[in-house]
Amino acid sequence: MHIDGCAAKRAVRPRCGKIKTVTDEIGLLARALDQTGAVISAIRQDQAQEATPCSDWDVRALVRHIIGRDLRNFMISARGEVADWQTPPEEFGADWAGEFQRRARALLEVWRAADLNRLVTAPGGVEAPLRSRADHQITELAVHSWDLVRATGAPVPLDPALAEQALAWSRTMLRPQFRGPDKAFGAEVHVPEDAPAYDRLVGWFGRDPGWTPPPT
Repeated sequence: MHIDGCAAKRAVRPRCGKIKTVTDEIGLLARALDQTGAVISAIRQDQAQEATPCSDWDVRALVRHIIGRDLRNFMISARGEVADWQTPPEEFGADWAGEFQRRARALLEVWRAADLNRLVTAPGGVEAPLRSRADHQITELAVHSWDLVRATGAPVPLDPALAEQALAWSRTMLRPQFRGPDKAFGAEVHVPEDAPAYDRLVGWFGRDPGWTPPPT
């Protein structure tokens, strides 16, 4: 499983029902892409070096990760192939919003032509329907949208249905052995079950839901 654990290494780093149809699965992914695109569009140029909940990445580095690595690898995964998450992010120009939108449109075209019931290799070498990779992508986008909103104050309301879907999927995928020193994820930050959806989601991924940018 790859969901970036950038903040998880810090010491303190509608669920809508089961998605059964192509329309539901791709519809949620389209919403996740629209949300992340809106957040990136709202980032000002002077915020590029601001801190994020990902302790090793500023805003520029996180956007580079989303556009240059996530969207590249999402395309590979959507085709049923296996992406290499160790490959460095691709470079792109200063038009972050435009580049994101271009790649997002291409990704959705691939997904809309895909057979979501096709069996592909999942983490651990087991087989799973291709649709599980769409859930991974929804999760990655939802978490990083929260990261960027927290870092920049972008005035974009985050869709709770995406967080609920991401949390439901990731609770079946993020195993205890993936957490700990030198692992991708830190310990879960426990959040009340009645907390907002994004607080529960990012806490599950080892982020502090109360994170705020450090004073400058």
